[in-house]
Amino acid sequence: MLRDAITSVSKLHGYLISRTDARVKDYPLMQSPVQMTSILAAYVLFSVYAGPRMMANRKPFALNRAMIVYNLCMVLLNAFIVYEFLMSGWATTFTWRCDLIDPSTSPEALRMVRVAWLFYFSKFIELLDTVFFVLRKKQSQITFLHVFHHSFMPWSWWWGITLTPAGGMGSFHALVNASVHVIMYTYYGLSAAGPRFQKYLWWKKHMTAIQLTQFVLISIHISQYYFMEHCSYQMPMWIHLIWMYGFFFFLLFSNFWVQAYIKGNRLPTVDHSPKQNGSTSEHITVMANGKHHENGNAHHYTNGKIVMGKVKEI
Repeated sequence: MLRDAITSVSKLHGYLISRTDARVKDYPLMQSPVQMTSILAAYVLFSVYAGPRMMANRKPFALNRAMIVYNLCMVLLNAFIVYEFLMSGWATTFTWRCDLIDPSTSPEALRMVRVAWLFYFSKFIELLDTVFFVLRKKQSQITFLHVFHHSFMPWSWWWGITLTPAGGMGSFHALVNASVHVIMYTYYGLSAAGPRFQKYLWWKKHMTAIQLTQFVLISIHISQYYFMEHCSYQMPMWIHLIWMYGFFFFLLFSNFWVQAYIKGNRLPTVDHSPKQNGSTSEHITVMANGKHHENGNAHHYTNGKIVMGKVKEI
């Protein structure tokens, strides 16, 4: 039985390699699903087990400068990805309706292949969001939604660009996601820059609204497929998966919206703790790199455990 299982896995691996688009075979992390799956498995293990245990008896690292540089780089990277998606089809030849996969080696198709891979690779860079949380001992910010989103996105995108790197209408959600990340990492960079920038972060609540709008746009765009009289998109399975992805994450982020802004479970609270000079402090602490941490709601986990059961943050 074990030999049969190994043979089946080997045949599946060979099939996947044979189906990999020749235009993307030589890009890093595209030779086999084993590489990227191993990285993501190590990421999950580090996030929920090894990292918290490593930091349990250590002081949190002060990484504000590193986070400012990181967030700025992510803003620039995602802005470049947006530009490349637009120039490789979405602002040039695409109709924004039934846009097919381009299997050619035209300059525009190859440009779409490159930016699709770059978007995929950027998801591995984004794993540093979680690394910053672990090293700063902000375990309460590493929720199920956070870990699932950061691990599922690059894993699912490997399969997408293996078969459809110039994905036509199937690449719209990547364009929207990169656009949203330009806004998000701008916000996180300002958050990491210190208290003097707090007055520029009044739009915190709108971050979740932007996320929700993203999934609505993705779902509406991809839903066109079901109402067209004829659309010969080459990989209809991706249409169904993208629609389910948009709907699923809309529900998850809607839950956060309800918890934070309707039920008030994560709204800022005022800290009235006395200072050394006898005065009281009234301030809100805003976390960088994906999460907002309010004074009075802090939970610092030093026993290596992690909150995974409840969606708290975006």
